[in-house]
Amino acid sequence: MNDWPEGRSRDDRDNRYGRGSANAQPESARVMRQVRREPAAPPYGGGVPQQPTYVDGQGHDGGYGDPYDNGYNTGHVYGSPGGGGPGGPAGRGPRPAPDWRRRIKWTAITVVTVLVVTTVATYFWADSKLKREVDLSKVVDRPDGGDGTNYLIVGSDSREGLSTAEKKNLHTGSADGKRTDSMMILHVGGNGDTLISLPRDSDVEIPTYVGSESGKTFKGTGRHVKLNAAYAEDGPTLLVRAVEFNTGLRIDHYVEIGFAGFASIVDAVGGVDITIDKAFKDKYSGADFKAGKQTLNGEEALAFVRTRHAFAASDLERTKNQQKFLAALAHQVATPSTVLNPFKLYPTMSAGLDTLIVDKDMGLYDLGSMFFAMKGVNGGDGTSMNMPISGSSGGNLLWDKAKVKTLVNELNNDEKVTVSGN
Repeated sequence: MNDWPEGRSRDDRDNRYGRGSANAQPESARVMRQVRREPAAPPYGGGVPQQPTYVDGQGHDGGYGDPYDNGYNTGHVYGSPGGGGPGGPAGRGPRPAPDWRRRIKWTAITVVTVLVVTTVATYFWADSKLKREVDLSKVVDRPDGGDGTNYLIVGSDSREGLSTAEKKNLHTGSADGKRTDSMMILHVGGNGDTLISLPRDSDVEIPTYVGSESGKTFKGTGRHVKLNAAYAEDGPTLLVRAVEFNTGLRIDHYVEIGFAGFASIVDAVGGVDITIDKAFKDKYSGADFKAGKQTLNGEEALAFVRTRHAFAASDLERTKNQQKFLAALAHQVATPSTVLNPFKLYPTMSAGLDTLIVDKDMGLYDLGSMFFAMKGVNGGDGTSMNMPISGSSGGNLLWDKAKVKTLVNELNNDEKVTVSGN
């Protein structure tokens, strides 16, 4: 069967261009008969008719089509150039600039809110940890109060919370009960704060008092003891009663911290830097210090403030070291590296509050006022002194009664202290 178009011979086919024919004329130059072909399949799949072309909104027949197709071939969809949405000729437009004033305002509000919530939560957390165990209402025959606020600050040798190994390391021994290694009166007033150390060997008279546990009244007989013996006999309330009776100064608040709490505070702040003027050693407290600047950990700090056997002035020298160390400790606690670091601040607060014993009327505001007053006094913004001593009798240190009277009058009137101690 010859499927070549009619009128074409095999010879003509064989002599076509590109088959070695001598005819140099290319096939394209000859008249070719048109071959009818079927239309190609539409590009969108079978059964979809070919769409008419549009020129300026008109179809191939020159008529106007659907108005929604107007401009289709130019990429104008819904009347927006470049295929934009129905937002109009301008399209989406540039992104608006951020409102920095609004952002700063809300950032500030967020920060302030977090600070307030954290502060309030910290306040209630710390307040809940205070051990309000001392009832000063049980103290009888109290003197009238004066201007300012008077705190009685006591460092006890309580072993509460210490393990056997800790007692050994801290050289505390295992004696039952509690005694006082340090006692101080802190006066906070408008004309300067005053810190007065009361030597534990101070000679005092035990007046009439009411037992803190029994409620029984014990009549005074003129009996004289060392000041720390009053604490050992009936605890904080008798100590307050003895101080008030022998000085005439009313005590407004009572604060006590034990061995474990003191050492823990020092360790929580990472140790305390202090300069020791002269080397000393004491087997009783475990002290063994060289002269010069050094950093004391909790164990070493406790030995430093307890040592008295290494000094000729015994208890008087110890009270000076206690005040010196408290100055360094207060400075360390109040540094930004502690206050602004929650990983230091909260352990420090917890260490102190866990073993702190206060009176029933003591609040966190009072405790904070006491702390900052101590920091100021020891930093040179107030007066730091020992109770004036006139001599000794039988191992007891006798107070200078005339100077003590003047000192108490100045404190009650919140005047600048002119009296000097030993």
